[in-house]
Amino acid sequence: MRVLFLGVLLSTGIYKTLAAPLSLPSTPYRYTVLDQDLSAALREFGNNLNVDVNVSAEVKGRIRGRMPSMPPRAFLDRLSELYDLQWYYDGLVLHVSTAKEAQTRMLVLTSVRFDAFKAALDELGISDERYVVRPAPGKGLVMVSGPPRFIALAEQTYNGLVAEAQARPQATETPPKDTELTLFRGSSTVVVRDGRPEGPYSSEVPHQDSVVREPTQSQK
Repeated sequence: MRVLFLGVLLSTGIYKTLAAPLSLPSTPYRYTVLDQDLSAALREFGNNLNVDVNVSAEVKGRIRGRMPSMPPRAFLDRLSELYDLQWYYDGLVLHVSTAKEAQTRMLVLTSVRFDAFKAALDELGISDERYVVRPAPGKGLVMVSGPPRFIALAEQTYNGLVAEAQARPQATETPPKDTELTLFRGSSTVVVRDGRPEGPYSSEVPHQDSVVREPTQSQK
């Protein structure tokens, strides 16, 4: 079944996200432009560090004034704080969106256990400690909250696990066969089905005591 799950991941585009978290140099990043569009500044940031950056159309504003030199990760976090942004790295692309674009999903855990879902997110490099993946105790639900790209990958992982679970062969139980005895005692008849007596039923013709095993409907 692991082969099937891998096929689902490939078809949904999850497999390519298998990567380490965003790795940026520790040397200071110097931003020298005094007046620049925020989206352009983020793309330039990616170009300078050889990181592909996808900036949401909702990201607006301008950077005015000098930014102090700081490590690239601190620079990215500083812009996120100043302009109410969220960023998420999927292993290939750094996605930047506004906080108001954050989404929340409630996923129903029917054929998938939370532990398996969380483990898959961790193994695929999708998990991010800044964004929520939390089960609702006793409710069979898990809440996922974060920027759009994170939500999309979490949902694709969940759907892949569900597809894998549904593809497993289901064990079929053979229904037990009914047993039925007919007891003739004098003028009365007692039917015993699965150990439970039914009757007695009167009979106009007397019979000697005897036991007859009759087939059930399924055996006829």
